[in-house]
Amino acid sequence: MRHPDKQAPLRSDAQRNRERILEVALAELTRSATAPLSAIAKKAGVGQGTFYRNFPSREALVLEVYRYEVQQVADTAAQLLCSRPPDVALREWMDRLAQYAMAKAGLANALREATTARGTFKSIAHDLLTEAVTLLLAANEAAGTIRPGVTPDDFMLAIAGLWQIDPGGDWQSRAGRLLDLVMDGLRAGARG
Repeated sequence: MRHPDKQAPLRSDAQRNRERILEVALAELTRSATAPLSAIAKKAGVGQGTFYRNFPSREALVLEVYRYEVQQVADTAAQLLCSRPPDVALREWMDRLAQYAMAKAGLANALREATTARGTFKSIAHDLLTEAVTLLLAANEAAGTIRPGVTPDDFMLAIAGLWQIDPGGDWQSRAGRLLDLVMDGLRAGARG
């Protein structure tokens, strides 16, 4: 017998529907915090019943879009380390984090509209991103590509400027310059 708190894994078609809803919701809510849920369901190609089975309220949808986006960023760290040298993986991950930061800025109004539980958002992001940063920093320290002793907190403070960049402007070149500076600083004193 299944424990009542545990959900059965989703069938592959149900998982695809859920992911499609989340991808469409991210784009639509970034454009407009008040995007109608019915329009999101229609663009995702799912019926109202499927939509509301997955996301019974606007708050549930917005929270899950936020968690999904953070999870995608966090998962990218391990994927990059499998196919790239640690320092290249770290720098590419920083670019992915910048994309996330700009998407989060676009979602800010939707987050405010949906709920006032801002602490929930911070803890979701903090836990997942700290795990990813820890993995990347450990791989780089072991390879000698960054200075020893950099902590996840050090790293997050160093890139905090990302959240000050206007997503409506030339954010890509500004973020690129900032992250190149951070990467240069991490490499200074590396043993490799």
